[in-house]
Amino acid sequence: MSKLPKVSIIVLTWNQLTLTLEELENIGRLNTDGISCETIVVDNGSRDGTSQQLKGYKLPNMTFKLITNRENLGFAGGNNVGLIDAIKRGADYVLFLNNDVILPDDLLVQLVKVAESNEKIGLVAPKIYFAKGFEFHKKRYKKSDLGKVIWYAGGIIDWNNIYSSHRGVDEVDIGRYDKEGITDFVNGACALVKRGVVKEIGLLDEKLFLYWEDADYSMRAKKEGWKIVYTPSTHIWHKVAQASGIGSNLNDYFLTRNRLLFGMRYARTKTKLALIRESIKHLISGRKWQKTGVRDFYLRRLGKGSWPPAQRASGPEGND
Repeated sequence: MSKLPKVSIIVLTWNQLTLTLEELENIGRLNTDGISCETIVVDNGSRDGTSQQLKGYKLPNMTFKLITNRENLGFAGGNNVGLIDAIKRGADYVLFLNNDVILPDDLLVQLVKVAESNEKIGLVAPKIYFAKGFEFHKKRYKKSDLGKVIWYAGGIIDWNNIYSSHRGVDEVDIGRYDKEGITDFVNGACALVKRGVVKEIGLLDEKLFLYWEDADYSMRAKKEGWKIVYTPSTHIWHKVAQASGIGSNLNDYFLTRNRLLFGMRYARTKTKLALIRESIKHLISGRKWQKTGVRDFYLRRLGKGSWPPAQRASGPEGND
């Protein structure tokens, strides 16, 4: 009898007990036929009683494990704790999963099916819709459109300017993105990673802490010959965070700094020079946390860097 593929679902949480409990209820309804499955919740230094509440938690369809970090290690560092544990205990696949997504029953079965269809497929991401009420432009849509508005249907990297974007974002799904294929990057809200990828390229880059880590991991895998695949065969709904959007201090700092880091690693020389010129403009006339992000990039203050400011010590950090 052939061995069932083992999937470890990693759910990272930070001071979001209610969301995490809702996510675990979703996970408890997943179809696991033909799969050996477990869920690992990594508590990223919460102070809201998350670890105490989840001790002894049981899922109806798979085993459950809780790992508690003493401090917030960011999205990359927190997920790496779960990733190391899962691979050490024999996981064939790891599914990175946000704690603010709604899942269809077939998610695991479909993602594994895609990954198993080709030995060189290393990372797989599903179609992602906005959860109802979490759309960026709520007034744009008819009531019947809600739940069908796309957030991610594949990732696109603009290599001339070093910007990442989601294919199909804000569009009502009318079937334009129903073809499976290669994409530039998976989205960290829901991404299946094959064991061989982890063994070959290692962990998420903790220098990034938050933002761009999924694109960076995808690029590293692609450089080693792995295929990065978007599949519409299954989908999730994402309660997309609004608080840390464009122009927020958190967003300004990590996107500015990590975009520079990503660009200097992977862009062509002409684009790198343009990024340097742009960074100088940010130092002169950018917003406060754009300036800090540029400064920290050049001073190599990576990881958590200068975030959070003392007065915002309880502000959002560590979850996408």
